[in-house]
This record gives sequence, C-alpha cells and structure tokens, in this order.
Amino acid sequence: MILSFETWQITIFSLSVGLASTLLILPFGIATAWLFARKEWPLKSVLETIVLLPLVMPPVSTGLILLKIFGRRNPVGQWLYERGVEIVFNWKGVLIAMAVMSFPLLVRSVRTSFSEVNPRFEQIAATLGASSLRIFFVITIPLAYKGIIAGALLAFSRALGEFGATILLAGNIPGKTQTLSLAIYSFVQLGKDSDAYSLLGITVALAFLFVWCSEWLLRSAKKA
Repeated sequence: MILSFETWQITIFSLSVGLASTLLILPFGIATAWLFARKEWPLKSVLETIVLLPLVMPPVSTGLILLKIFGRRNPVGQWLYERGVEIVFNWKGVLIAMAVMSFPLLVRSVRTSFSEVNPRFEQIAATLGASSLRIFFVITIPLAYKGIIAGALLAFSRALGEFGATILLAGNIPGKTQTLSLAIYSFVQLGKDSDAYSLLGITVALAFLFVWCSEWLLRSAKKA
C-alpha cells in the first residue's frame, strides 16, 4: 500500500499531537489517580464522577463545553487570546480536546495500578523515616510503573481516535487541525475511498498495537 504525502502528513500530525497530549496529562493523571487510590476526603466521589464524565458523555457535548470555555467571547478564551494564545480552530485546540477526552481513561487505569500496590511497603518505608515524596517516587511509582505505562498507552490510543470534541473545538481544517479520524470522515464524504481505507488501516494497526501492549503490561503486572 503506497501512502500519499497527504496521508503521511495527517498520520504524523495525529501521532505528534496525540503524544504531546499524553505527555501533558501524564503528571496530572498520575497525581489524580494516586489521590483517588490513597486518600479520602469529603465529596471525593463527586470529583471522581466529574473526572470520569468525558468517558460517558457524548464527545460533542464535551467539545461544546470546551468551545464555551476557550471561545474568544468567554473570560478564559479572551484572556488567552489577548496574550497571543489561540485555541479555537488551531492545533492547540486539537491538543486540548485529545487531552480532555483521554484524561479519564489514564486516571482510571493508573488508579487501579496504585490500588494493587501493597500499602505495607509504603508503611515500612515511612517507619524508616522516608518522606511521603520519597516513598511515592522510590516505592509506589516503581511498583506501579507497568500500570502507568499501560494507562498512558490507552490514553494515547484514545487521543488518536478522538473525533467529536476535536471537530467542535478545532474544526476539520486540512493541513492544520485534521487528524486521522477527521480525515477518514472527510475522505468518505468526498468519495476518496482509497485514502479513507489507507487511513483506516493505519488507525486499526496503531490501535491494535497500543491496546495489545497495554493489556500485556497489565497481565505481566498482575503476575509479578
């Protein structure tokens, strides 16, 4: 299968922005997952529900909320625009849409990984005088790293497949905001079936690879 320059461009753009969105949410996702797995506080269930909402809400609904937040007529969007940061109909909009839609999947996966870490190891380290931060980076993270990587792979896969929130916040602009899923939709609409199937093949191959790796890491973590 010979891929056109346009197909390569769309694929590289999607992979680049998807990777950037995953790296962006990774530290926040790890911190949030740890808080959910290890701490208790009032209204914790409410916050958990809010974080997980993008998993069950229609993506276009999430996109509409993001458009309302980052639009120029709204305080956040106006403040950013006055400082030269353009979000709507820009690659940054693609980045934000991917990050928001994949964040809950990352948190859910990593939280499960933290929950499987035996807290006794952390307690022993604490009795030896280790600080909470040192325990987190020396004990908790190394024991949960496979689950963290698996969660990151799942989040990356979700980012690559994002459609609804992206098209509302960033549009479907060829060469500027067009991702794999948006391009497949456009090619089908334009009757470019060969290009659509080429991108479909790439999407399926990437999704299979990342999900398989994620599941393999989770299985190996449970056996350890």
